[in-house]
Amino acid sequence: MQQDELILLAKKIKEHKCEMQEIEVKAAEKGCPLRLYDTLSSFSNQDSGGVIVFGIAEEKGFDPVGVYDAQDLQKKVTEQCKQMEPVVRPLFTVALDKGKALVSAEIPGADIIERPVFYKGAGRLKGSYIRVGESDEQMSEYEIYSYEAFKRKTNDELQVLAKSEFSEVNQSEIILFLAKLRSKKPNLGELTDQKNLALSGIYSENNLTLAGLILFGLYPQALYPGLCITALVVPGYKIGDIGDDEERFSDNKKIEGTLPQMIDGAIAFIIRNMREKTIIDSNGRRADKTEYPIRAIREVVLNALIHRDYSIHTERSPVRILMFKDRIEVENPGGLYGRITLGNLGKIGADTRNPYIASNLEIMIDTENRFSGIPIIINEMAKAKLPPPVFENKRGVFKVTLYNEEKIKSSGNSDPIAERLLAFCQTPRTRAELEEFTGFSRYYTMSKIVQPLLDSKQLRVTLPDKPKSVKQMYIVAK
Repeated sequence: MQQDELILLAKKIKEHKCEMQEIEVKAAEKGCPLRLYDTLSSFSNQDSGGVIVFGIAEEKGFDPVGVYDAQDLQKKVTEQCKQMEPVVRPLFTVALDKGKALVSAEIPGADIIERPVFYKGAGRLKGSYIRVGESDEQMSEYEIYSYEAFKRKTNDELQVLAKSEFSEVNQSEIILFLAKLRSKKPNLGELTDQKNLALSGIYSENNLTLAGLILFGLYPQALYPGLCITALVVPGYKIGDIGDDEERFSDNKKIEGTLPQMIDGAIAFIIRNMREKTIIDSNGRRADKTEYPIRAIREVVLNALIHRDYSIHTERSPVRILMFKDRIEVENPGGLYGRITLGNLGKIGADTRNPYIASNLEIMIDTENRFSGIPIIINEMAKAKLPPPVFENKRGVFKVTLYNEEKIKSSGNSDPIAERLLAFCQTPRTRAELEEFTGFSRYYTMSKIVQPLLDSKQLRVTLPDKPKSVKQMYIVAK
């Protein structure tokens, strides 16, 4: 950060009178803050990192008050950075703003293989933090586990079920699977059934694995009742809306069975509760159009079941399907895994949380384990002339929202994602945050979503004189 950028940043903080996802302020007028560990941890644990600005007093309306001693401050902040694991390496900038010395410490985001970054004095469980808005919140045990599982390449799908027996699986499905396996992978043709089942992660040490149970078990929910789908139809636009007959839910179903059975059951539930309309083309031919494209629905359900977390931390958490008048929401426990982010979702080969389940389903029901699910969802919604899907990744839960035509008609914006983005921009947001929020490329986000909101004066920029500045932010126009 250059000196003039630090002064502009201080001006922006003063204007908005708030801290942000990537900005923390500290007065430091009378000395170095004694405990920066929470913020050092939370900034290090987000991809974008963050900036701590010293010399601004929140209690004085975010006015610059200056720091007591810029050189000593940097020394003492560095000492606190050395108490982190791994050590944090800040980049300092010193600038004078109307005679007041300001110091910024840019905290880089750590590589995912080094996370969680934590304060050694508190330990990993109590010293790891995550940034939520303007606050630093202690990481949950599950959030910490997610990083550890990725680093150690833990395969929770291969948990061995002690004392499990071959009789606990559907024998005919196993035989069919082995036949398809040998057909698609001829190099495995000479191996025994037992060896092929072991290589496929279905059996380990002569016991059934969790993957084997949920793919071939007679009734997997007898052992894991939470590994199911709960599906609800709400007669309105939010939970709590009541239907014409005072019903809270128009349909309510718990979908159980193996993964293939739950996939079929979930798709059947959605189709049963979807509206259809008949379209007559210019040649007089009629066709039925479903409320949502079936292929997109299938990919959303597949992704939720294949990529959900199957660890002990989430084994009581079902996949959730919620159908509202204007949208479908599908949530699965387990946020994005590994190095994948919302910004590159569907664009690169992702780390796979459950590679054995994904690979086996590709054989069983002809799924594609080639990272094509997200592009298919996006393309199918576009072909149906519906708003693009919304992808969200929040503290261990991944959520996909599909909107229908009713949302377009009822919204003041032609794209309901714009309405959600306006709510998101109640506090200033960077281009990277907007891209992360929408889940699309920067070009699409800025040109197709943000620019129309700027043109209609629903959004405004924080640095109008520097439209291309890397420090540019976007906020709802008052």
